[in-house]
Amino acid sequence: MTKTLFEQFDKVSTKEWKQKIQFDLKGADYNEALIYKSYEGIDVKPFYNKEDISNISIDNLNPSTWKNSLKIEVKDATDGNDSAHEAIKKGAETIYFNILSEKIDPQILLSNIKSDITIYIETTFLSVEYIEKFNAIVSKSALDVFVLTDIIGNLSKTGNWYTSLKEDHDVLEKVLEKGTSLKSCISVHLSMFQNAGATMIQQLAYGLAHVNEYLNYFQDKSHNPFKNTPVIFKVAVGGNYFFEIAKIQALRVLWDSLAGEYNMLKKCYIFAHPSHRNKTILDYNVNMLRTTTECMSAVLGGADVIHNVRYDEIYNLENDFGTRIALNQLLILKSESYFDIVNNPSSGSYYIESLTNQLAEKALALFKNIEEGGGYLSQLKTGTIQKKIKESADKEQELFDKEEIILTGANTFKNPDEIIPPLQKQVFQEKNVRKTLINPIISRRLCEKIEKNLI
Repeated sequence: MTKTLFEQFDKVSTKEWKQKIQFDLKGADYNEALIYKSYEGIDVKPFYNKEDISNISIDNLNPSTWKNSLKIEVKDATDGNDSAHEAIKKGAETIYFNILSEKIDPQILLSNIKSDITIYIETTFLSVEYIEKFNAIVSKSALDVFVLTDIIGNLSKTGNWYTSLKEDHDVLEKVLEKGTSLKSCISVHLSMFQNAGATMIQQLAYGLAHVNEYLNYFQDKSHNPFKNTPVIFKVAVGGNYFFEIAKIQALRVLWDSLAGEYNMLKKCYIFAHPSHRNKTILDYNVNMLRTTTECMSAVLGGADVIHNVRYDEIYNLENDFGTRIALNQLLILKSESYFDIVNNPSSGSYYIESLTNQLAEKALALFKNIEEGGGYLSQLKTGTIQKKIKESADKEQELFDKEEIILTGANTFKNPDEIIPPLQKQVFQEKNVRKTLINPIISRRLCEKIEKNLI
């Protein structure tokens, strides 16, 4: 029997590859010429092979496919229900309701939605009575409904508890206990870290420390939501394609490790969406390209649910065209590009698996440092986390200003005849002087300074 094609070639070790490269460089320094110093503090090599993952064991933690979702901000129950039906008609497989007021009638909001559509509900307030209304409706139907609650995320984002630390935790317990028919679960808001300028390592470590506060709190409680209901991580995906794939995979590795320590349910849901940080109002159609590659990263990284953001979401109110394009981008990835055919498509990539391992290891080290420093809430109270995120954001902003981070049409390849679109929304953060317990974690876009100079 003749040898296969691969058997005809000798194996080449990492050392031999490097020697060959150094010879071809003709005296240039290998580290200076070919090692990319990433913003995450990870050195990216010019090649990877099996030796790079010889000591790495990453289980297949990815789901076999993902569900396309649409996020709907609900100000009126009838309008929210109409938007959901329209989205389902156009291909949405799940609906993510963000409810802004207790006046929204759950019965009207969920009216005539088919049972094969998973529904995620998040509220901007904390109310046991309101969740009871949803539970009563779901108990008489076949709907699959998740209620997401994150009191620590609210504190991080707004600077205040809904009421107080004790009352918020007491209400959270009751909310989770009320979820008998619906799935009432803890959610962890990693998105705010990304949108505020945190590095991927910080996002992972802070997210892990964030959920660890809940694990510690519920560890000795009679009703522990982590034993039967998966935690939901909300993750914003940026433009660093391969690193973002690795970030999502590293999150699963880290949760698997942490949940094992507490003997909790190791399954988690990852709810991903494109970041706002790199979106612009300059040459705004390029945002479509950015959101497409970011959704691809989410898919290949193994997110369970993905909702896209409109290309004009930064400055424009909800509109049919923007919403349709956002949903169609996801439909093309699934129905025309067949991204869901291969289970765990990034498995076997030496580069991605090496990145995943390095991100997980660095994030775990930072997580341990946070716990030694008193934990997430303690470091949030002292302002340590906010300070570290600001340092990272300032560094990233400096790289953007120097055009070492490129946003086409914004800081490079600018259109000299650029016309700023009509701004239907508040594009820039307004100063809101109010009393807060802590300094909130504030979202910032990279392009804001340039945009302000043109408006």
